[in-house]
Amino acid sequence: MKRGEIKPRAGRARRWARRTGLAVAGLAGLLAAGGLGGGLWLRHNMQEDLPQLAGQRRVAGLSAPVSVDRDALGVPVIRGANRRDVAFATGFVHAQDRLFQMEVLRRRSAGRLSELLGGFTLETDLAVRKYGLRERARQAYESSSPEVRSLLEAYAAGVNAGRASLREIPFEYLLLGGEPEPWKPEDSFLVLLTMYLQQAGPDGSYESALALMRDRLPAPLFAFLTPVGTDWDAPLTGGPLPAAPLPGPEVVDLRQLRQKPAAAARLDPVETGAVHRAASNAWAVDARHSGSGGALLANDLHLDISVPNLWYRVSLVWPTERVTGVTLPGSPAVVVGSNGRVAWGVTNAGVDSSDFILLDVDPAHPDTYRTPQGPRRFETSRERVRLRGGDEKEVNVQRTVWGPVAGKDALGRLRAVRWAALEKDAVNFEILGLEKARDVGEALSVAHRSGVPALNFMTADADGHIAWSVMGRLPRRVGFDGRLPVSWADGSRRWDGLLPPEEMPQVVDPAPGRIWSANQRAVDGDMLAKLGDGGYRLSARARQIRDSLLALERPTAEDLRRLQLDDRALFLQRWRDLLLSVLTPQAIAKDPRRRELRELVEHWGARATIDSAGYRMVRTFRNFLAEGVFDSLTAPCKQADPEFSYIENVDQWEGPLWALVTARPPHLLDARYATWNDQLLAVVDRLMEYFPAPLGERTWGERNTMAIRHRLSPLLPGAGRWLDMPAQQLPGDDHMPRVQDPGYGATLRMVVSPGHEEQGFFTMPGGQSGNPLSPHYSDSHPAWADGKAAPFLPGPPVDRLELLPAR
Repeated sequence: MKRGEIKPRAGRARRWARRTGLAVAGLAGLLAAGGLGGGLWLRHNMQEDLPQLAGQRRVAGLSAPVSVDRDALGVPVIRGANRRDVAFATGFVHAQDRLFQMEVLRRRSAGRLSELLGGFTLETDLAVRKYGLRERARQAYESSSPEVRSLLEAYAAGVNAGRASLREIPFEYLLLGGEPEPWKPEDSFLVLLTMYLQQAGPDGSYESALALMRDRLPAPLFAFLTPVGTDWDAPLTGGPLPAAPLPGPEVVDLRQLRQKPAAAARLDPVETGAVHRAASNAWAVDARHSGSGGALLANDLHLDISVPNLWYRVSLVWPTERVTGVTLPGSPAVVVGSNGRVAWGVTNAGVDSSDFILLDVDPAHPDTYRTPQGPRRFETSRERVRLRGGDEKEVNVQRTVWGPVAGKDALGRLRAVRWAALEKDAVNFEILGLEKARDVGEALSVAHRSGVPALNFMTADADGHIAWSVMGRLPRRVGFDGRLPVSWADGSRRWDGLLPPEEMPQVVDPAPGRIWSANQRAVDGDMLAKLGDGGYRLSARARQIRDSLLALERPTAEDLRRLQLDDRALFLQRWRDLLLSVLTPQAIAKDPRRRELRELVEHWGARATIDSAGYRMVRTFRNFLAEGVFDSLTAPCKQADPEFSYIENVDQWEGPLWALVTARPPHLLDARYATWNDQLLAVVDRLMEYFPAPLGERTWGERNTMAIRHRLSPLLPGAGRWLDMPAQQLPGDDHMPRVQDPGYGATLRMVVSPGHEEQGFFTMPGGQSGNPLSPHYSDSHPAWADGKAAPFLPGPPVDRLELLPAR
């Protein structure tokens, strides 16, 4: 993926969340003026929005009765006579529990958020309009097979029937003054395209950062600072790739700079060095090496966590199948789960699914650009965005034969963007075929045909086999590797359609009997060349998972569940040792405040636990050091683009940083310091200045306190106590299996053995319902937060709703 939209790192996602919060915060006076009366009015309408959970209801669109049995957590088991009726009922329960969430998901890719949220989301809407995703959704629906269209039509009919079953619209609409529009079958494609934006978006910040560094830095320094991996690499095939050497003083010598670099920005460690969002774990163990009698699959999906949670649990049953897992509200497909024969999970792949194209514009004719067929005029159109309240804004959109114009780079060069989501056959609902897969071979075939964002696909079957591949469609590049923007004007560099499914890399039943994915580079050689580099994550988390799996002789489902909660700080161990080496008796004698820091670091516990102040100190030391070191080395990039940030866009900076602090070359030392030890001590002092005394009270839990909020909770003063999840301190961090941040982490944790689903585990934050008055608004949350075991399959039914065909 090219880092963008959510990616799923914090950047754009958090900015969008802040704008959403600001938009609704402006309405606070609506209820504040009404005082108690406003609160009672809101509560009454929320009660009216609670869904019917039991009894019978006649609805148009069913061919036969469907039962919806909800367990104690509100998880439905939907039983119908055929797949179409089950799709209808899935839409029905989604609308009952998550209608407003579905609204936001379809509006995001349609560029229509501002109609509900006002001007604070205008920039987001205008940016996405150039891709024409509403038309793309319509085309994808019309080109779908009759079977898929039938299921999407049934699902849409179910959504509208579920909406009609509510006595009142969800409270979010009431507060924003909106109305839910009827659901259309193509809206499910808009939801799918929203996930494209989030998981494999086309904004290209990684590619842009690399291009700026290439243009502004000496080639050896650029090569050193932009590795594809580090010594932490843990691919499924091959090993670590060789690192570029340290550039010599003849290349760059910071001591000879005429002007010293500006002091490093003093950023909070929440932002500094922690901006790359680890985007999910998955691993599998084959039956030969498992202690559970069959193959095992584990998956935990790391994304920004909000209320309600992104996923909706279901178990779908019709005469030929039973499929259990999670759906994305707005779609009838099970995204991850098991059908009794095959289980599957996903993680963000980090592969390259978009490219910037440098446009050759004739200065004498600025309305034209060069193509292999000769000069072409830009196609132009105007997109109109309507804002809540009736105002409208327009934006001019230019398009080329390759894709929309995406503005200029830092050097003023005009660029277009080519994005896989806009390619023919790249967006579809072939993922529905996983419901019928009978072994890993069939599952891989479905994955390779599926038109979804590029994802690592992990699968296991009831015969004990396991496999990894990439799900989704990727471009076939000709003449370039896609890592940097290039011109396509002469035709020597281009996309030659999409990679055929049979050419997609895959690993099936490897000798160790284990496969793992933590967003790292998974393969090497020709397979890597096909996937490209969209910004792979640092592989420390993947290596910790790999080593733990290999150390378990015959792991069980419980072993894999415990591994999901592993908060050992193996990655930071060498940084802890480095910090201790700096805090010598001589250093402490010069500043006695350093003694407390050394004591905390000596007894840090080697885990990201909530009571460890030492862990927080080591982590912040590394982040502050990186900020200072790389600000000096990349100063020319910052001069060209004040928004440039190396550590925000290149996730592999651990390799260059460690090489620098171990070799300590004088010519690559910030000119403000006489020695590397001086710079290290300056970071120590900055750290102590940053944290209020006493340091021992600055624990990791103080920083890592949950802030899982409903998007509209700012609307009412004090509303967080009933709209948001509890502000609980939790262990875990970026570079370990238990990924945890205040508003980011595992949106689900799943362990399952296909054919033995009753032995599996599943937890997720929040609950099934989006209504705060529902008992299922937060009842799944305690087990997730506490890391407790909960069953994969729904429990005994508590409520039964029968949907009957209309007479």
